[in-house]
Amino acid sequence: MRADGRRNREALVTAAAKVFAEAGADAPLDDVARRAGVGNATLYRHFPTRRALLAAVYADELAALRDYAELLREQEAPDDALHAWLRAVATQLAHTRDLALAADGDWYASVRATVSGLLTAAQRAGAVRPELTAGDLLALVRGVALTATSSDQQARLLELVRHAVAR
Repeated sequence: MRADGRRNREALVTAAAKVFAEAGADAPLDDVARRAGVGNATLYRHFPTRRALLAAVYADELAALRDYAELLREQEAPDDALHAWLRAVATQLAHTRDLALAADGDWYASVRATVSGLLTAAQRAGAVRPELTAGDLLALVRGVALTATSSDQQARLLELVRHAVAR
């Protein structure tokens, strides 16, 4: 990809993240193009569908979550790493609720793979219940993120999850 094409693509992803955060995943794509400073044809050349644009917006967030998991693995005890990462996922889901609900299975598969590694390490350390699965944790965290009415309630509920899964 040429340098100008790369810049346009990056501007579109950045603009889409902001527009979707402000107006939801169903926001007009014209608003995304306008905020990125490009025409609609440029938008559709890079992202022929809304889903393709959503996936690109999530790609950066997924990469950041994966990087954060690696950092936590290096710096924290396995159970602390797991729960710190789950808090980050819950926060991300709560702030991008419309995007999280609109994204396809790629987002979930990537998050599940990351949590599986953290969970396995915590289980090997004897810190969490051995019967717990990555799907169980994601269901709990998604439920907390999508239903908590405040960040304080979210924190309390995630602490309850932590105690419930501890060994």
